[in-house]
Amino acid sequence: MTKLPDAPLVKKKPSRRTFIAGSLALLAGAGGTAGWALDRFVIEHVEQTDVSSGESSPPTTTDSGSHGADAAVLDENSYTSDLATITITEKTIGSGQAAVVYFVADLKLSEANVLRLAFAKDSFGENIIETTSQIAQEHDAVFAVNGDYYGFRDTGIVIRNGKAYRDKGAREALAFYADGSVKIYDERQTNASALVNQGVINTLSFGPAIVADGKVIDGIDSVEIDTNFGNHSIQGKQPRTAVGVLGDNHVVFVVVDGRAAGYSAGVSMPELASIMTDLGAKTAYNMDGGGSSTIYFNGRLVNNPLGRDKERGTSDVFYVAKQGQQ
Repeated sequence: MTKLPDAPLVKKKPSRRTFIAGSLALLAGAGGTAGWALDRFVIEHVEQTDVSSGESSPPTTTDSGSHGADAAVLDENSYTSDLATITITEKTIGSGQAAVVYFVADLKLSEANVLRLAFAKDSFGENIIETTSQIAQEHDAVFAVNGDYYGFRDTGIVIRNGKAYRDKGAREALAFYADGSVKIYDERQTNASALVNQGVINTLSFGPAIVADGKVIDGIDSVEIDTNFGNHSIQGKQPRTAVGVLGDNHVVFVVVDGRAAGYSAGVSMPELASIMTDLGAKTAYNMDGGGSSTIYFNGRLVNNPLGRDKERGTSDVFYVAKQGQQ
């Protein structure tokens, strides 16, 4: 396991989106700019509701004929069915102010569409949020982890469970294919329709990609994402969420707690990449982090966001439903 260097004292502070919302609410009456920002980054804009009814359905059986909850075995840190095997592991590196606590969810899937993405309130649009746990419970999920927070921006290619919702290529992204493969791609070189025709069932639009061909990508310690109004640097030691690819239909999600002095300081982007390569990831991609970094399993929040044991709302999650459920 890669040894992480000592971290400076990290003081707790409010999440950037909580801070933005409160500040804009105070300024909303001050002028057009504040009003525009409040409308753009805080007020819900629903474009589609009941979205899951129009998406492809998850598998509920396999060729073996077994199905339903009776075929699944669930305990505190693992879940096994004929559709998925999920193992949750907690790891700690260092101690004191330099301690880093992170959680690994290892998912082996029978087929790609067992792993799905869900929108908050089952609605597509901007600034629509629920906690990871809320979204998971609405979909009867055994496992869930925060996604890319697509709803905080109005760009990117958004494909969920085989259906395209947004087609505004802007950045380096990640595509999940029906054959179980996962690939890094440039949104600006393609479009949503072409991706769906090629077999893409889900996309992430955040980044950056941090591992390719089993190696840490150079320069990730200087990449910025979404430097528009209301965002700050994603560099430095932060709470993180990342997905890594070990093979077809075999992925790992890593959630790193952070910004909590004496519990977990968080990690830099290169440190996150090193964690992923230590796990054997051939490809890895950075997802939304900070207070959004949450992992849910078997009816409970597994990690401790910002050291407060309290979730922040997000716009989307990856999830695996209990067998026989949708």
